[in-house]
Amino acid sequence: MLKTPETHDKPRNARLEARVSSDQKDFFQRAASLTGRTLSELVIDSTQEAAAKIVQEHEVIRLSREEQVAFVSALLAPSEPGARIDKAVRSYRQKTRP
Repeated sequence: MLKTPETHDKPRNARLEARVSSDQKDFFQRAASLTGRTLSELVIDSTQEAAAKIVQEHEVIRLSREEQVAFVSALLAPSEPGARIDKAVRSYRQKTRP
């Protein structure tokens, strides 16, 4: 599970500012009022949720069932190295011998 920074028990000593139009601010304020939150709470909660979703989309790999099977099969029964890998290993070993 993705771990996100908790904001409830930690001191809030960093500031975040954004310029928005009056219409946007009014709209955000309306949404905050409808949910019983302050404008700051709405902005912080919404931003936290959006950020967590973005980070998860970029850090979590999702595989279909078929892809999962192929991945595990490759781990359990890897194919033999090809000629190019063998050549690279020999070359590396020759260059790094004392």
